[in-house]
Amino acid sequence: ASVREIDLLNAGSRGPDHCKAKYGLTRLSDMSKTEFKDIHLSDEKLPAQTINRRRNRLNKEASKTEGDKPCNNEPHNNVYVIIRKKRAAALPLQVDWRTKGVIGPVQDQGLCGACWAFSTVGTIEAMSAMKTGKLDKLSVQEVIDCAGLGNSGCAGGDICLLLDWLTMTDTAIPTEAEYPLRLTDGVCKAKKNTTGVKVKTFTCDDYVGAEDKILTSLANHGPVTVAVNALTWQHYLGGVIQFHCSGSALELNHAVELVGYDLTGDVPFYIAKNSWGKDFGNAGYLNLAIGSNICGLANEVATVDVK
Repeated sequence: ASVREIDLLNAGSRGPDHCKAKYGLTRLSDMSKTEFKDIHLSDEKLPAQTINRRRNRLNKEASKTEGDKPCNNEPHNNVYVIIRKKRAAALPLQVDWRTKGVIGPVQDQGLCGACWAFSTVGTIEAMSAMKTGKLDKLSVQEVIDCAGLGNSGCAGGDICLLLDWLTMTDTAIPTEAEYPLRLTDGVCKAKKNTTGVKVKTFTCDDYVGAEDKILTSLANHGPVTVAVNALTWQHYLGGVIQFHCSGSALELNHAVELVGYDLTGDVPFYIAKNSWGKDFGNAGYLNLAIGSNICGLANEVATVDVK
């Protein structure tokens, strides 16, 4: 089944060879689709009110457009509009926060469905490093063990609910050395008055049809966290994902940190940091096409400011 799926994905990858997505056998390919979903996906769990809000929006959109396709096969439908806006806003053609020394190493969430924690803590880490000039590895485990508001540790959570909880409770995230990673659900051991990084404010927005705002954020503010549908990433080897990746707001099942973008090539793309280890994709990263809400990345976009 994996080989057939890989052939279909490769056959459907269009565009110049040097930038189209390439699919093949990976360490995740041994899993059945069900195992892959159970272990690596469905860890971005959305609150009921968010799902209802999205259903309402989707119903409104569906009434405007007939024959809506779940997969968007027009990857550049508004990328040129975005690039025109970008020029008007004088944004750089390339942004990569890794080159500034503010992005921590790629982590591996293993069998723990905590992408929502890894991606959000990664963004908080980066924003703290930009503010202080020092990159500290922060504790994802504290967030797994302690985050409330409907977040469920290794059983899933939501990036915006996490930021809401961190802000409401004024929780300080300590370093990983102080609260080590175990990749299992545990009792919350957060100490009162602990030192660490606190979230001052955050935004959580739907930028479908307005991805220029994501580029502006990446250029002028810093990395962002996004919810995605990663169903077709099981066999991803490299290149830019432009097709076969549903943009539906109701099919989000994973979360990643966007650390930059590149508008210079034939297919402009975002640089996404995943949490499936360094042997996934491009040393733990992947490239996602700009301009078509590929993999649903524009449905839930979070930015953070730290205290």
